[in-house]
Amino acid sequence: MESKDIKPREPQDEHIIENKELNIWEALIPVFVLVGMLAYNVYVYGGDALGGSNQFILLLGGAVAAVVGVFNKVSFEQMLEEVSENIKSTGSAILILLMVGALAGTWLISGIIPTMIYYGLQILNPTIFLAACVIICAIISVATGSSWTTSATVGIALIGIAEALGVSLGMTAGAILSGAYFGDKISPMSDTTNLAPAMAGTDLFTHIRYMLYTTVPTLIVTLIVFIVIGLNIDTTGTANTESIIKAVDEAINVSPWLFVVPLLVIILIIRKTPPLVALLIGTLSAAAAALIFQPNIVAAVGGGGSLTFYTGYKGLMDAITIETSIPTNNEALKDLFSSGGMSSMLGTVWLILCAMVFGGIMDGIGALSAISKALLKLFHTTFGLFASTVASCLALNLTASDQYLAIVVPGKMYAQAYRDKGLAPENLSRTLEDSGTVTSVLVPWNTCGAYHSGVLGVDTMHYAGYAIFNWLSPFMTLLFAAFRIKIRQLTTADLNKQA
Repeated sequence: MESKDIKPREPQDEHIIENKELNIWEALIPVFVLVGMLAYNVYVYGGDALGGSNQFILLLGGAVAAVVGVFNKVSFEQMLEEVSENIKSTGSAILILLMVGALAGTWLISGIIPTMIYYGLQILNPTIFLAACVIICAIISVATGSSWTTSATVGIALIGIAEALGVSLGMTAGAILSGAYFGDKISPMSDTTNLAPAMAGTDLFTHIRYMLYTTVPTLIVTLIVFIVIGLNIDTTGTANTESIIKAVDEAINVSPWLFVVPLLVIILIIRKTPPLVALLIGTLSAAAAALIFQPNIVAAVGGGGSLTFYTGYKGLMDAITIETSIPTNNEALKDLFSSGGMSSMLGTVWLILCAMVFGGIMDGIGALSAISKALLKLFHTTFGLFASTVASCLALNLTASDQYLAIVVPGKMYAQAYRDKGLAPENLSRTLEDSGTVTSVLVPWNTCGAYHSGVLGVDTMHYAGYAIFNWLSPFMTLLFAAFRIKIRQLTTADLNKQA
């Protein structure tokens, strides 16, 4: 039975329950325990922590929160009810994630992603090599939605080219990661780009459109800096990308007509088409393009030597749902020429569900309400709330050592504080990406920092200063907050929608 000190959820509370018997220090116990367990778990498992152990730690954090709730007269039934409501609210985000996986699979076997690589590599010029690294990696990461894949494929090739040219590897790695995280941050196929709006309470394409306000200026400044650096360093040798370009040309039927599909998706996004509809159209259009431009690849994926209805159906369905690849003899392209389809998104779906369990129990015991009220007392200005969000994301990247958790935990904790300040949820989702996603690679013991350092063969501290896009992004979001540039307020329509 509910305690008389627990106020039932009202529409304006947005799933945040108040518990007068719970003080701020009790509310923070699950948070401190969670961060501590996550930090140790990442220490033990390293990059493999995302395989499931981090997800279970989130469940353990929820268990700690439940114990705190029991001692503060909250029924177990109420906690489960809040967990159910939280999971229900993520239904759209989960469907979008699965459709993003399907889109990635069809964009691969249709040749769209390889064609982007083919044309992207051809813009290399030794004079503006560093700026070209940013552009190439930005193009590929937008297409794939993965900074990790970009770094492990084209990034390695660019490091080799830099060695031949005599360009600093630290500078080159910084340029590679600046471009790679641009795409990781704004591509609809990126898991973090889907995760941030899911945590903040907005939709994918609203989040992307709103994030462009800070992301594009940051990229422009980054390019200017690298152009200036490139014009003032001596290079020797030639940038030979012929082997990679030739390998792409041999593997697929390269055609500029393939750009019609991503252009169609961009137009749909601009016209504010519902995300699921836009992604479904992008997936089906790419499937049709695959049958037209890459019939042999579709047949091979479908397990046949020629395209028939059976091999075509099986090839497209495999690309949409499970891991598939385009055959190539070029080692640098093998990872990039593979996709996990919808199945590749299950890890992120798993993470979201476990995060919703933790967040739901924190809701149910009144902890989020207590934390939100404490935050509002500490930060009397909009800028203060933005600065606190940035600091929290940075702290979690340093302590929990994982960019996903640097998005999930602050996203859930700060959502109510932003609503109480009258701020639209896209303010929070943008800040989470500006400070949580991109700074993870700057921390040597973070899973992202350790991964990219190992793949590129460049120590984190050597490239951190040159990863201009990554460290400039949090300052850019704070600059916008300080001068109240594109800080959208909640409207009556927003409040009615939430109700």
